Amino acid sequence: MAKIIDGKKIASEMLSEVFMEVKALKEKGIEPCLAVIIVGDDPASKVYVKNKKADCGLVGIRSLEFSLPADTTQKELVDLVKKLNNDRSVHGILCQSPIPKHLDEKEVINTISPEKDVDAFHPVNVGHIMIGDGAFLPCTPTGVMEMLRHEGISAEGKRCVVIGRSNIVGKPMSLLLLAQNGTVTICHSKTKNLPEITRDADILVCAAGVRNLVTADMVKEGAVVIDVSMNRNDEGKLCGDVDFAEVEKVAGYITPVPGGVGPMTRAILMKNTLTAVKNLTKQN
Repeated sequence: MAKIIDGKKIASEMLSEVFMEVKALKEKGIEPCLAVIIVGDDPASKVYVKNKKADCGLVGIRSLEFSLPADTTQKELVDLVKKLNNDRSVHGILCQSPIPKHLDEKEVINTISPEKDVDAFHPVNVGHIMIGDGAFLPCTPTGVMEMLRHEGISAEGKRCVVIGRSNIVGKPMSLLLLAQNGTVTICHSKTKNLPEITRDADILVCAAGVRNLVTADMVKEGAVVIDVSMNRNDEGKLCGDVDFAEVEKVAGYITPVPGGVGPMTRAILMKNTLTAVKNLTKQN
């Protein structure tokens, strides 16, 4: 049976460290602040924003929430971002995805100041990730790397397979594994013979958003299986891409859904906000 990697526990330890650093900054008269923009009434987005707000409360970061109606115009959204860019009391900015289809998300991301882009989505920060010297690292992939580090698992020399090629998870995940000298293969919806590829993986990261995509016969015995996705089963319960009950019998390590990567993503967001505070304070 696989060892379950407890994301909640690891995230809690990270948040405790962030809390102490935030406390030290406040003693110097610096109050870290994260601004979150949400547009529309997407239920999942509301839950995510609520959780982020709760995390801010735990570590002592001031949280600003800007809840905009679904009919918000592009100009109104971009103007708000520009206003937050110019607000020296705000250190981190993120716009919760997805946003209504009539809005241009790319323009919004490009408008956020790279120094306040705690999601690490701005092209400038993506470029820094590519060459390996980024101040900010993307929250979910970095959370995965922290989980591996916590368990003493190195990607060096390992065959690493990432299922999914999104800009948010798949692509940056592959870069972070590559930076640790892993041999990385990216799979996606057009990949042929997926089971044949995944069976070679020492580290398998699943981020396709397809329930029960990964079954036990697709996993190498003793492999590390990281399930990034958040899906719903027929009963409405949260689940990932991995058939957890069966894959757990084959893998060496496995992450649960929920309670795995999700808490780590939010913990890294808090850490990135702290990094933004430090960097902006140096500039000022």
